[in-house]
Amino acid sequence: MAIVCKSSVEIEKMRRSGRIVRQVLDAVKEIVAPGVSTMDLERTAEKKIRELGAKPAFKGYYDYPCVLCTSVNQEVVHGIPSDARVLREGDIVSIDCGVVLDGYYGDSAITVPVGGSITPELQKLLDVTRESLYKGIEAACTGNTVGDVGAAVQQHVEAHGFSVVREFVGHGIGTRLHEEPQVPNYGVRGHGARLREGMVIAIEPMVNAGGPGVRVLDDKWTAVTEDGAPSAHFEHCVAVTKDGPVILTE
Repeated sequence: MAIVCKSSVEIEKMRRSGRIVRQVLDAVKEIVAPGVSTMDLERTAEKKIRELGAKPAFKGYYDYPCVLCTSVNQEVVHGIPSDARVLREGDIVSIDCGVVLDGYYGDSAITVPVGGSITPELQKLLDVTRESLYKGIEAACTGNTVGDVGAAVQQHVEAHGFSVVREFVGHGIGTRLHEEPQVPNYGVRGHGARLREGMVIAIEPMVNAGGPGVRVLDDKWTAVTEDGAPSAHFEHCVAVTKDGPVILTE
């Protein structure tokens, strides 16, 4: 499948989708608290997406049942919202959301603490994962490669004693949720697809406090760390432009 470069008009449409994703994530983040279920987050997101005139990107995608992925503590990605999963003080929850508006997709993720206090180790995991996302974004310049992006993420993560998930990667995005190229959060500088003006990629570090290994639960969706260590996830959609990388989901 070929890599699709977008026109400035298309990138502007993607910026509108990206803004909606950000508004949804902001609304969901507001209600994260001990005693709130991940299904409460889901209901808030679904209502907000409809209010803003967009459609959810995830619901029905390969039969996924919800508009959000909500992954708590050792869950890495693709956690399914549930009334039974109630957030507790000191948890972390990653919230991943995608929408489609006028045929163009936006996709972003944040990981947020639950309650007033998380351990210093968990706070460091969140900080390093978020920082690694921006290191990857800085590398998303014309002429660089996806290997440069992945290497920037990996170097920052591993310098702080954490590990990068290998089984799940970032991706191109546009008129489909997942387009070429794949954008791993590890790599070798100068290797992989070359970044060209008009490409839009979703950069999304998934970082484990322990080892990099993950496994998928019996629900066929929820990925968890093999060693039970906590995991964090942050994601932005980024346009590659002649003036440098532009974040579309801020």
